[in-house]
Amino acid sequence: MTIVAPASDVRRHELAEFLRNRRERITPEQVGLPRGRRRRTPGLRREEVAQLSAVGVTWYTWLEQARDIQVSPQVLDALARALLLDPSERSHLFALAGALDPAPNTACPSVTPALRAMLDQLGPIPACVQNSRYDILAYNTTYGRLLCDLDALPPEDLNCMWLAFTNPEWRGSVVDVAETNRVMAAKFRASMAEHLAEPAWKALLARLESASPEFREVWARHEVVGQSGKLKYLRNAHVGLLYVEHSNLWLGPSAGPRLVTYVPVDEESRQRLEKLQELAQSRQALASAGV
Repeated sequence: MTIVAPASDVRRHELAEFLRNRRERITPEQVGLPRGRRRRTPGLRREEVAQLSAVGVTWYTWLEQARDIQVSPQVLDALARALLLDPSERSHLFALAGALDPAPNTACPSVTPALRAMLDQLGPIPACVQNSRYDILAYNTTYGRLLCDLDALPPEDLNCMWLAFTNPEWRGSVVDVAETNRVMAAKFRASMAEHLAEPAWKALLARLESASPEFREVWARHEVVGQSGKLKYLRNAHVGLLYVEHSNLWLGPSAGPRLVTYVPVDEESRQRLEKLQELAQSRQALASAGV
């Protein structure tokens, strides 16, 4: 009689073997640790990975022993960084752990080279690709300077909900920010209904509730609004007031990624967006030249 191990057991053992293999292939010098004279372990020691990931040594040891323990997306993210995993390896790590990667900069299959080229061609119209969680997956130069300096932000902050409730520059660019944020939170709640158990959504919600009293107050209203476009006034720090029409173009199912554009409503706004694009391109060129 053949006994087939449960899929969860197989996955835990694959995860343990994968972590062990990746740990053993990294030298201490690669992560800024001294080698020492008595090192017998190939690659890193378990306690060194635990130290680099800010997790307990015993807990990490259990993980490599394929014990049945829960692993949060945040810990997996820390392990991926400590083990210097490339994008494919990182994706494999999260798949083995049965978790969704919360990193906003995780490659999205909807953002193809052709779509990135189209974003650039849309200039001076600000445009970006967002998912239903409001992560900003890609954007053109004008959008990168529309509400704040997106290029200056860490990848984990490239999320419109996070920026709307915590970033002073973004908030200062939105006319009637309180009402706009109320509607955004209602749209976010409507989108989240299909993702209530997903770690990435729960992690973003917890982060917002921890950082923003305004978000906690708005979220407690339990308002729900569907996705739709609207006319908006934006106050750009570089070119002044802009009157634009916010539109969504869905790139797949309505719960999936979308192309977001801000089309100028009047000629003055168009001219100001052209000026903003020139400023953004000039700054980008200087940055590329190392100036």
